[in-house]
Amino acid sequence: MARDYTVNNHFASHGPHIDFASLLNESQLAAVTAPPGPSLVIAGAGSGKTRTLTYRVAYLLEHGIRAENILLLTFTNKAAHEMLDRVAALVPHDVRELWGGTFHSVGNRILRRHADRIGWDAGFSILDRDDQKELLSACLKESKIDTKAVRFPKPELLGDLFSLALNTGESLEELIARRYPYFHPLLPQIDALRDRYADKKKETNSMDFDDLLEKPIRLFQESPEILEYYQKKFQWVLVDEYQDTNRLQADLIDLLAAPQYNLMVVGDDAQSIYSWRGADFRNILEFPERYAGAKKFVIETNYRSVPEILSLANAAIATNTRQFRKNLAPSRSHSSARPALISLADPATQAAFVAQRIGELIDQGTDPSEIAVLYRAHFHAMEIQLELTKRKIPFVITSGLRFFEQAHIKDVAAFMRLILNRSDELSFRRLVRMIPGIGDKGTSKLWAEFQSSPLATAEKVTNFSDTLLQFKVGAKSRPGWEQLAYTLDELVDEEGNPRPPSTMMPSILEGVYEDYMKAKFANYDSRRQDILQLQEYAEKFEELGEFLTQLSLLAGQDAVEAASSEREQSVCLSSIHQAKGLEWDVVFCVWLTEGMFPNNRVLDEDDGEQNGLEEERRLFYVAVTRAKNELYLTYPQFWYGSFTGEAYQQPSRFLEEIPSALMEEWRVGVR
Repeated sequence: MARDYTVNNHFASHGPHIDFASLLNESQLAAVTAPPGPSLVIAGAGSGKTRTLTYRVAYLLEHGIRAENILLLTFTNKAAHEMLDRVAALVPHDVRELWGGTFHSVGNRILRRHADRIGWDAGFSILDRDDQKELLSACLKESKIDTKAVRFPKPELLGDLFSLALNTGESLEELIARRYPYFHPLLPQIDALRDRYADKKKETNSMDFDDLLEKPIRLFQESPEILEYYQKKFQWVLVDEYQDTNRLQADLIDLLAAPQYNLMVVGDDAQSIYSWRGADFRNILEFPERYAGAKKFVIETNYRSVPEILSLANAAIATNTRQFRKNLAPSRSHSSARPALISLADPATQAAFVAQRIGELIDQGTDPSEIAVLYRAHFHAMEIQLELTKRKIPFVITSGLRFFEQAHIKDVAAFMRLILNRSDELSFRRLVRMIPGIGDKGTSKLWAEFQSSPLATAEKVTNFSDTLLQFKVGAKSRPGWEQLAYTLDELVDEEGNPRPPSTMMPSILEGVYEDYMKAKFANYDSRRQDILQLQEYAEKFEELGEFLTQLSLLAGQDAVEAASSEREQSVCLSSIHQAKGLEWDVVFCVWLTEGMFPNNRVLDEDDGEQNGLEEERRLFYVAVTRAKNELYLTYPQFWYGSFTGEAYQQPSRFLEEIPSALMEEWRVGVR
């Protein structure tokens, strides 16, 4: 019978070169010098989280822990490299043997050594998004699923579905019922396709990014001796941004940290904002229960923001019930101004105010790169992009493509362009490719038939469907083709003139395009909101040609400005999700109205425990804590759009929850 014997972890001082007490504040020092065992470090916004984690690694090395016995898990390779570079500058130790990187990179490194134990060759390929799309497309072609007869999810969306189910532990049935109910009748086919995709990856010796998390867990479960090897190797495990971990990542940490549990996780529960991509807020909230006897350290001194902004931030998050209570304390002196609260007449006035105030700040000496406009949804920035463009204020978008460059905006414009110019082959092809069952070859045949039909030569067309319904289209593609033809009919009046662009939007959305968006895009709802916002902008134009010309000019200016202006000389426009971890001297947080922020869709999907609302409030907290010196909170009183006409906008409940004394109200007039 084997005898159990334990070697106690002992911090053997090797003559530290670092005076930790003089370089860290009291809370940081307590976390950095924590004894062995599980530790939870709650690091508030701007409190030096990266500094704390960096010095923890240095502290371990300075006290005799070998670099090869430390594992540092982060969410970006850049973060890992920056921390290790800082450690290397702090201590006279070789840190090259320390494993530091993302969960996926560490998973890949393990699998390259042991993939054969789970049936893969060590030279497996890693599928990026395009590769995954191509492989899923091949699976669709090989399957018996009739994607021509129904609006079946596109390969990109299927990849998102499979990934989210795996990372959250949710069944496909639960996930589809909650997020994509319109696909529920297709559940058996989607489930079968997932199995086919898994088989195809095995046949081609390929793994996608989710496999780099799931397969190491499977390896450890099936080969306990390999797990034991890594548990002995990684005697000290450190995790950055723990609030953003999903179920798979938390399970991988649990396996690697056992049995000694010299585990330190660092994060901020108040900045947990990624549940939509699988992050599980419960991982950080329930860490003390998950790891019995875990020590908790709270770091509250903020080095970023003036006290006036921190007072507002503390008040903003106070309403949340599920949190580790903390109170951000300022290290900076008081400012001369409180955060500004500005109510504007409508979205256009809001955009004009933001752009004008940005121009004034730049004239007063603020660097453009130290100014940010943050928003909940991409379409919230549309008018602001237009206004900044008109005023020749350079800006960059970090939340994705500029508004007029996005696929769904170009799709909507294609309907209008074809109405205005029936020789526009690119627009015709763009529309036809939306129809299930029509590929490039079929599109070319239909274009040739279109060119030789009366539609190409008639001065005006009052009825597209009379001609289009005579075209040769396969039976399975016929419903989509007919729907397209009838949609085009609705875009012209009785005399064959294009209708005003804003009145075209409902016909386009309710026709072929809404079903297409549902099948293609995971974020269908937000893209639909973009189109409704475009409709509001279109109300300024009676002539379709003028509207399309303006879109083209704006897109062209976007491209020129993006190429010609240096990023460091540009104002930043960003979604709040993309802005996490960043900071600016001046921040404008816009569209703070009920339904917009907090977002109606999130509230509608809430589970009865207000998890959705509390995450929205955490998102607001992230937004306001990005500001160092000045903070502007704006909202429009009226919104003209969607299909309801003029609608009064209720100020966001997040504004109502903040004591008025913490904000300075601005009364803005227009002349």
